[in-house]
Parts: sequence; C-alpha cells; structure tokens
Amino acid sequence: MGATVAIIGRPNVGKSTLFNRLVGKRLALVDDTPGVTRDRRPGDARLGDLRFTIIDTAGLEDADKESLEGRMRRQTEEAIETADAVLFVIDARAGVTPLDAHFAEVARKTTRPVILLANKAEGRAGESGLYESYSLGLGDPIAISAEHGEGLADLYDALKPHVDRVTEEEEAKREEAITNVDVDEDGEFVEDEEPVGTIERPLRVAIVGRPNAGKSTLINRMLGEDRMLTGPEAGITRDSISVDWVWRDRHIKLFDTAGIRKKARVQEKLEKLSVADALRAIKFAEVVVVTLDATMSFEKQDLQIIDLVAREGRALVIAINKWDLIEDREEAWKKIKDANERYFNQIRGVQIATLSGQQGQGVDRLIESVFTAYEAWNSRVSTAKLNRWLDKVTANHPPPAVAGRRVRLRYMTQPKTRPPHFVVFCSRPEQLPESYTRYLVNSLRQTFNIHGTPIRLSYRKGENPYAPKRKRG
Repeated sequence: MGATVAIIGRPNVGKSTLFNRLVGKRLALVDDTPGVTRDRRPGDARLGDLRFTIIDTAGLEDADKESLEGRMRRQTEEAIETADAVLFVIDARAGVTPLDAHFAEVARKTTRPVILLANKAEGRAGESGLYESYSLGLGDPIAISAEHGEGLADLYDALKPHVDRVTEEEEAKREEAITNVDVDEDGEFVEDEEPVGTIERPLRVAIVGRPNAGKSTLINRMLGEDRMLTGPEAGITRDSISVDWVWRDRHIKLFDTAGIRKKARVQEKLEKLSVADALRAIKFAEVVVVTLDATMSFEKQDLQIIDLVAREGRALVIAINKWDLIEDREEAWKKIKDANERYFNQIRGVQIATLSGQQGQGVDRLIESVFTAYEAWNSRVSTAKLNRWLDKVTANHPPPAVAGRRVRLRYMTQPKTRPPHFVVFCSRPEQLPESYTRYLVNSLRQTFNIHGTPIRLSYRKGENPYAPKRKRG
C-alpha cells in the first residue's frame, strides 16, 4: 500500500460509513451518536483498481487543546500531515455549517490535495447542501452516499492521480495469496510455515483489560509516539485499533482495545459495540496481554477477562501496569503471586510482567514474556513421548474405578497446536471425573513446560487407532 488517504470532517457526517465502504468491511464503529470515532483507524481500501491505505479520523471540533475533543483533533491533524490526499466530508442534508466553514479554512492551508465530498446526497434532500458546499473554496464537490455506495465512480476519478493502481496480473496474484489457504478437518485455517515475527507474518498481540488500566499509554510508549488517544478519562478508546511495531527486528501487530467492564454495567449501545470490537480482537489475536492496574485491587472482572481468553484458546500474558506508583512492591508482588495460585487455575504458570507504561519500564520484559507464551501456545509433543508420559502418570495415579471397573487409558496423541490439543483414546470416557482431567492437564504442563496457554484435552472411545488390527477367523 503506497498512498495514504485521510477522511476528515466534523462529527456525524458519515466518515466511518465511508471508511467501511472503501475497506469492504464493517471495521469502524458506526452509530448515530456524534463523536463515535476518537483514534486514527487505518484500513486497506480498494476502489476499482486503486489500492491505498484509508484512515478514519475523529470529527473535527473547535475545543481547548487539553480537553478530550482537543486531543482528538490533534490525532486528526496528525493524520492530515501523513496523508497523500485528504477527503473532506460534509453532510449535504444538513448543509454547510459554521463548523464546516471553519475547518474548510484549515484544510485549505494544508499542502495535501483536498477532495470535497458531499455525503448523504441521495435523493433531493441533499441538493441545496451540495450547492452550498461550493462556498467552502475546496473545488467542485462530489455528491456521494456512503451508505448506499453512490458517487464512487466520481470519487475514483478524483483519487486516481494520487493513489496506486494495480494491474489485473497483480490483482490475480493478490487474490490467490488470500484464497490459497489450507483448512483442517474442523474448517480452521492451517497456518503456513512462515516464521512468526517477520514482516510477512507479524505476531498478533491484543492488549485488553478494564477501562483506564493504561492500555493505550502502554502502546504509545512501545511505539515511541502519541499514536493512541490517552488521558485521565476512563473509556477513551472505542474502536480496536491495530498498529505495526518492530521490536528487536521482530514484527508485531498490536491491537489496542476498549476497556471491558462488567456486563451488567454496559448499558449504552455504543459501549456494547466497543466491547464487541474488543472481543473480536481477542479472537483474531495469537497472544493476549491482560493489563491490570497495580494501584487497584484485583476484581472478579479481571478473572472473567482471563477466563474469556482461556476459552478462546489464546496464549496469555498478564501485565501489571503502573508498577512505578507502588511503594511496597514486595508486599504487592506477594499478593499477585497469591492471586496467581488461587485464581488462575485455567492457565497455570501464566507469564506475569510488572511494568510502567508511562515510564517505559519493563516493556522489554513484557514482550519477552509474549514470545515465551507464544512458543508454549505453539508447543507440539511427539506421540512417543506422550504415550511414555501416559504410562507413567496412570501408573502413579490410576483412573478411578466406576462400578467396579477401571477406565483404561490406552493411547494418546496431539492432533493440533495453537493451543495444544491432546486426545486420549480410552474405554468409557464419559465415566472419567473432571478432577482426573485436571490432574492430567496439570501434569502435562509440568512435564512438557506448557505454561501460560490453555490446554485442550478430550477423550475418544476406542482402541489405539495405530495398532495393527486383529484378523478375524
């Protein structure tokens, strides 16, 4: 993606709807409430044979620099400075407002080419606003409807001088790369052998946690710039934003997410959309960093987030942020270790890193823990080792007898990784209690050093599938 195009305009003119139209997916949150978008959100856009990076931005508002709206405006100004072209969007049905006129003056001062779009121009209701927009001094407006996809041919003609075009041969290769993926027996994607951490295969890491735990501040410290909107207000982040980062020559795609509160407290539709976006980021991540605030007590909501990560089968790292604000660190660490022993049964041995996102302390230690967790998540144990281990653990602690008959564990194999999934072939698997499954899983962790990742263990009834079959008669 060579060229970058930024979408700007006052709040609620349809910028995010246009963004979703150009990327071909509902990536950006859309709602009737003004000011939904706050951070810069990039996406891979296509319009005919044009390919470019599109950036959704916060609505431009005239506000004090230190206020939330002022900081949002600075994010938009950063997007304009880095763009190759700018799409200035107005609401044709509302006509040209004083705020439109004010920021059109700002747009005229930029050296970037500005394309004026009169959105919501379908039907006759937007005609007067379309004619009014000539007064902004940004050239001939283009009438579009981002909701219905009208006017995109004219937008194509306007963008063509500023962005890259792809040939049919290049597009065919690109489509082949997207569609040529292997699928396993359960319909899940089979990853290629490309080593993780390369530019072609960055490690996907989602940063999640409760509101105001310092997730965006941590990502800004990693990037070395104020890429994410931050501040003392809780719940600033709404969209899940992905950014590329290189750490010690290893490529990582970071996902900043909205804070996840208790379900009972999430009442507004917009917050529900934000939480759903955060949950989607967890599903697409490989490693999830659950960020906790060291200055606040451990809560049930933290456990629920950790449990969610475990159920989704993602590698887990726990980041204790704001560690620089703790005076008695020895006592605090003792409480953390105690909580680890008492509450993190579903992912024993999870990596825990203390850090300060504000000061940048402990970031390297955190990323080292991320790659360690990824390696555990990708662990594979040979069938021979597994069955030697199975013989040993069943000899030390045999399965319980049910109705006078002992359940026999005959054979074990590992069909999947990411997370590690083991299958035991046995007689009467329905008779095995949950406590024995926990015993096997905990022993697997200790023996093969599979810490900080969920382990799936399932049973199948039957003989060893690889044993020679007895001939009848």
